[in-house]
Amino acid sequence: MSILEIKVEPFAVDVSFVADDLIMRLADGRQVSVPLAWFPRLLQATPEQRSNWRLIGNGIGVHWPLIDEDVSVASVLSAE
Repeated sequence: MSILEIKVEPFAVDVSFVADDLIMRLADGRQVSVPLAWFPRLLQATPEQRSNWRLIGNGIGVHWPLIDEDVSVASVLSAE
C-alpha cells in the first residue's frame, strides 16, 4: 500500500502580536510564532501601525503599509 503525499503551500490567514512575538496563523491550521526582533520595523512600530496589515499574494505574505514592511510566510517558517 502506498501513501499519497499531498503538498500544501503555506498561506497566511491572520496575524497577531503577543509581547515581543509575531504570531502568524496559516491556512493549514498551523500557528507560528517568531520574535519581533527578526523584523526591526515591526519591533519599533506602534500597536496602531502593527494592526494595519493586509495579506499579499493570496497569503504568501503580509504587508504593513504604515511602516512599509513585508513579511513572507517563508521567512516566518524558516524558524521551524
